[in-house]
Amino acid sequence: MKRITTVAIVLLTAAIWLPVSAASIDKLPPRKEIMKTLVKVNDHYIKQHPDPLKPIPYPSRKKEYEANIWTRGVYFEGLMALHSIFPANRYLDYATRWAEGFKWGMRRDDTTTRNADNYCCAQTYIDLYRLTPEPRRLTKTRALANMLAGTPQVDDWTWIDAIQMGLPVLVKMTVETGDQRYAEKGWEMYEWSRDSLAGGLFNKKEGLWWRDKDFVPPYKSPGGSNCYWSRGNGWVVAALVKALDELPAGAPHRDIYEKDLVAMCEALANCQREDGFWNVDLLDPTNFGGKELTGTALFVYGMAWGVRNGLLDREKYMPVITKAWNAMVGDAVHEDGRLGYVQGTGKEPKDGQPVTFDSVPDFDDFGTGCFLLAGSEVYRL
Repeated sequence: MKRITTVAIVLLTAAIWLPVSAASIDKLPPRKEIMKTLVKVNDHYIKQHPDPLKPIPYPSRKKEYEANIWTRGVYFEGLMALHSIFPANRYLDYATRWAEGFKWGMRRDDTTTRNADNYCCAQTYIDLYRLTPEPRRLTKTRALANMLAGTPQVDDWTWIDAIQMGLPVLVKMTVETGDQRYAEKGWEMYEWSRDSLAGGLFNKKEGLWWRDKDFVPPYKSPGGSNCYWSRGNGWVVAALVKALDELPAGAPHRDIYEKDLVAMCEALANCQREDGFWNVDLLDPTNFGGKELTGTALFVYGMAWGVRNGLLDREKYMPVITKAWNAMVGDAVHEDGRLGYVQGTGKEPKDGQPVTFDSVPDFDDFGTGCFLLAGSEVYRL
């Protein structure tokens, strides 16, 4: 009896000290724990960036970037998602100070830009407008959307990251104004990237996207598979979620957005790593294989939204979501809230390497945004 008791105590102690990703891999933590993690990560970020308008240094290029470029825009997407479930005044004040500081404008205050990276920030402007509907908050976003909708070009989104930066802006503008031209233009640009560019960047057979024309076959990963960059596919997942979250049932093209998201999630569930993360090269673990947070977070965001909205089967996807969320929290969140395993900016698996727990990406904002998007949806589950 004594021996059995001793063994039980040893096993219990071992379980207590297992990493979160191993000890609770079969279930999500309580909501209050999820919220505690989100607040810790976000508050660490704000502590590091008390002035949201301060230019972003890039020492290796000997330059600075305006603080409303796409990396910062993605952070504020995540902040607004967190604010929707935890409406702290300090978060709203921080976002509003940022938008006001840039006069509710695009990068370089250019309402004629066709580069989606430059108008990613408008997603947050629209969200802030919805909370305080002052017309001036949308003046420049409306001008940009009118320009895009009123010109014939549909070939702007030549890289799949741009779909996340641009599509939600146009869809949100249609929902906000009732002007169908914006969402239709977003669809035309999405369809061109999906089906026409280099023969179509979406491989419907494998359910995944090539990042741009440079990665369409005959290009192959070192292991011989098609090269699908994790975060690039994560951007498309996020764009589809944001579009579907806005569009009402029966809206034009909604059915295709739904089918694409389901196809992607099915493919992604099949290539998740055993530890819960996804590799930077989704199908080739020999190509800088290892844990990576941003793609993983965006996939969790998409799957959690899909389950919550009845688009994805709960029984099939909850284990995938749970495993990934617990892995991120247990293995990538530093004690002070800093995030590890974040691949820096780039376009393919080799960029920003090595990606480790202690590595520091060239921009520290978009990784936080991706994590907040994921966590906010997991919390809603």
